[in-house]
Amino acid sequence: MAETVTDGTTMTGPTRPEAPLDASAARRRGAGDAPALTAEGFARTTAAILESVSRVIDGKPEAVRSALVVLLAEGHLLIEDVPGVGKTMLARALAASVDATVRRIQFTPDLLPGDVTGVSVFNPVEREFEFKPGAIFANIVIADEINRSSPKTQSALLEAMEEVQVTVDGQTHYLPDPFLVVATQNPLEMEGTYALPEAQRDRFMMRISMGYPDPRSEALMLRQRDAVNPLDAIRPVVTAATVAQLIGWARAVHVAPAIEDYAVALASATRTHSDLRLGASPRATLQLVRAAKVWAALDGRGFVIPDDITALLGPVFAHRIIPTRSAGGARARTTADAIATILDRIATSVRVPLATRQ
Repeated sequence: MAETVTDGTTMTGPTRPEAPLDASAARRRGAGDAPALTAEGFARTTAAILESVSRVIDGKPEAVRSALVVLLAEGHLLIEDVPGVGKTMLARALAASVDATVRRIQFTPDLLPGDVTGVSVFNPVEREFEFKPGAIFANIVIADEINRSSPKTQSALLEAMEEVQVTVDGQTHYLPDPFLVVATQNPLEMEGTYALPEAQRDRFMMRISMGYPDPRSEALMLRQRDAVNPLDAIRPVVTAATVAQLIGWARAVHVAPAIEDYAVALASATRTHSDLRLGASPRATLQLVRAAKVWAALDGRGFVIPDDITALLGPVFAHRIIPTRSAGGARARTTADAIATILDRIATSVRVPLATRQ
């Protein structure tokens, strides 16, 4: 059944979101709808998701893999890049590959918090207030150009992204499970935009950039997309219940105490770095390890190695740390340099002993 979302486009999903459930109950229900997952099943299913999204996002395997990692690590994804490089296309391709409820919200200056979370409406027949769910009540929520809405509206996402619930008029309403917010924003065009507060940025597990396509991929796009939208050909390859199983499988990946110490050492180093006035939060450390577990599972391993941590450090930490004014330069360049120096320093004192995984 087709569903008309807030920006007027049409996406696949039920007309009304399911009645809110307790998050743990939703996971139990989803996990029981499918047979137990095996290592072969995990590899086959995740490969199918990656292949499905890659049909639309050609030549960007790192971005596609990162989006899947965030989904299976129960985080949220911020895609930050210039217009026209496929930010929203990546979000929609991932959503189309999962047979789950999907909502797209076009963030604009006149968007209200109630449009996101929902409102209580008086029913004159029953003579009581009824809650009407907002656009946030979906498994996958695409927050397009999130920095074009006011801070008041942006803050409507804070509770939802952290606790998988919203509170309206003192009543708590649980969101569907799994739950993923994929937000996009343009880092260059700042007129009429509102920078995301640090509390909001910290709730995104990873920030990635699409980048321009290579010449071969861009030429292929010209030939294949002249008259056909590749999104029209995507069909769901997994259900929400299967996604819940994939999440459970990734959760079981082993993390040795030495790996945990390594992650903590990296986070601690950002808090004492002379070029940074805000380091990574404990939430960042937790999400780094969660993402590393999925990264390891996608590589066919049941344990995390140091390279999993280092591969994800930039996408997980860079948008959370703030350079000092004296550091100068663009934030992206300064934070990348700081992370590089931290990796060099910590690798000397911590990483070498981790070469043995026993």
